[in-house]
Amino acid sequence: MLEKLVIKNYALIDSLELEFHDGLTILTGETGAGKSIMLGALSLLLGGRADTRVIADGGSKSIVEALFTGIDPGLKEFFDRNDLEWNEGDVIIRREIAQNGRSRAFINDRPVTLGILSQLAEQLIDIHSQHANARINDPQVQLEIIDVIANNESLRKDYLEDFASYVNLRSRIHRLRDSIEKSRENSEFMRFQLEQLNKLNPKRGELEKIESRFELLSDADEIKERMSSVASILGGYDGGVLDKLSEVRSLISVVDMKMFESEDDDASIEERLEGTFIELKDIFETVEDYASSIDSDPAALARTSERMNNYYEAVKRFRVKNADELVDLREELQEKLRAIDHGDSELPELEKEYKAKGKALKERADLLSASRHRAAQDFSELLNATARPLGLKNMEFSVGFQVGKLTPLGQDKVEFLCVFNKNQVPGPVAKIASGGEISRLMLSLKRILASRMKLPTIIFDEVDTGVSGEIADKMGDMMVAMSEDMQVMTITHLPQVAAKGKSHFKVYKSDGDDKTNTHVRELQFEERVREIAGMMSGSNVTEAALGNARALLQGK
Repeated sequence: MLEKLVIKNYALIDSLELEFHDGLTILTGETGAGKSIMLGALSLLLGGRADTRVIADGGSKSIVEALFTGIDPGLKEFFDRNDLEWNEGDVIIRREIAQNGRSRAFINDRPVTLGILSQLAEQLIDIHSQHANARINDPQVQLEIIDVIANNESLRKDYLEDFASYVNLRSRIHRLRDSIEKSRENSEFMRFQLEQLNKLNPKRGELEKIESRFELLSDADEIKERMSSVASILGGYDGGVLDKLSEVRSLISVVDMKMFESEDDDASIEERLEGTFIELKDIFETVEDYASSIDSDPAALARTSERMNNYYEAVKRFRVKNADELVDLREELQEKLRAIDHGDSELPELEKEYKAKGKALKERADLLSASRHRAAQDFSELLNATARPLGLKNMEFSVGFQVGKLTPLGQDKVEFLCVFNKNQVPGPVAKIASGGEISRLMLSLKRILASRMKLPTIIFDEVDTGVSGEIADKMGDMMVAMSEDMQVMTITHLPQVAAKGKSHFKVYKSDGDDKTNTHVRELQFEERVREIAGMMSGSNVTEAALGNARALLQGK
C-alpha cells in the first residue's frame, strides 16, 4: 500500500508529507483547491511527462517521493533483474525535476531510467481518472482487459514467441529472395572476378614471403659474399673464432678451476666454454649452408618479380587493403555464387518451414481466441451483475469479436458493446453511455479487475461523477468492498461516498502575502462531520446538515 507521500516545491505545494492508511481513503476539497495537483504529482511516479512549469517560483527542483509497504514478493524478480536493492517488501520511488527540465528517477535511492520506474510504479498504483474512462474505448485496452480476466499471460507469451519466430523466418525468406535476385543481376561480373582470383590463386601471407624472396634474389651476389665472410671469420681455420676458442679450451683445461669456483655456480668455466663452442660451431655451419644455398638466378628473380607485381595489381584492381583480403574476397564470391546456384533449393525448404510455422501459429491464435471467448462470456455476465445494482438495471454488456490478420496480440479484434435501456440496439460504450453511466460501468470494471491484477493501491478521481442519492451510496459500498483486498483512495464531491471512508483528507488553499499554497490534512471525526455537512448544504452549514453528516458517519 501507499504508506507515505512527500511532495516538495510542486506547483502550489511548497512542502507536503502525508501518511496514508489501509482501507478506503477519502479526499475532498473545493473545486480548484489542488486535488488535481496531487494526482499530477503522483502521475510523475508513473512516468508522466515532466514540466518545468510545475516548479514553484524560486525553487531549485520539484520532488515527489512515495513509500510503498507490503508489496508483492513476486516483484523481487523485477528488482533482481534490474540490479535493485530488495527491502523485504518496502520500496521508495522518487522523481526529481530540475529547473532546466532534466528529470531523474530513483528506486530505493538507486538512479534508474524512467522506463524502469514506470514499469515498477504501474504494478504498485493505478490512477483512474476521467482520461481512463476514455481509454476504455481503445480496442487494445479492451483486449488486454479480456486477457486479464482470462488469465492469458502464459498463452500470450507462447503465442508471441511463435509469432516472433514466424516473422523472423518470413524476413529471412524475403532477404534470401532479394539476395538471390540481386546476385543474379551481378552473377556474370562476379564469375569474371572469381575467375581472375582463381587464376591468381592468392594465399594468406604469400606476398610477404615473395617480397622477402625478391629482396634476396635482387642482392644475391652481395648477400652471398657477406655470408661467406661471416663463415670465414667463424670457421675452424687458423685464426678463426672457433680455432681461437679451441685454444682457450686447451689452456683452461690444465688449470684446476675448482680453486675459483663455488657450489653456487650454475656451471663450471669448462662447461660454459664447451657450450659456447658447440653453439658457435652450429652458427658457423648454418651460415655456411645459407651461403652455399644462395645462387644468382635471373630466371627465378623474374618469376618472383612477376608474381609480386600480379599481387600488387590485384590489390589495386579489386580495391582491397592488402593481399590477404584477396583471399577473403575470393571466398565471399564463392559463397555468393554458391547461393545463386543452390539458393533455389534452400528457398523451398524455408518456405515449407514457414508454412508449417504459420499453421502452428494459427493453432496458437485459435487457442488464445477460444480462451478469450470463454472469458468474455463470463466477464459480460459478471459485469452485468456487478453494475446493475448501481442503477443500471437494464444494462446488457457484451463483447463483440472479429477475426483479423495475425498480429503480436493474436487474431482477435474486440469491441465492448452495451445497452442501458430496453429496446436499445447494442453499440460501442463511448457512443451510447452518458457520463454517469460510464462512471458506474468503470467502477464495476475496476471492481472486477482489481483482485485479478493484484494492484495494492488504486486511486479514483471523481469516479462517482454524474450520480447521486442511492446510487452514490451503492458506489461507496462497492469501493468499501474493494478496500477489503487493497488500498482504495477516492476523490469525491458526494457526501454519501465521503462518509464511508476509513480515513479522510481535506485539500484546501490558503493565501499568504504574495503566494497561494495548497495544503492537505487528515480530518478527525468532528472535522469530518463539518466537512460532509458542508458537502450537503454548501457554505451555510446548518444543524440539520451536521446531524445528517453525523448520522452518515455513524451508520457507515
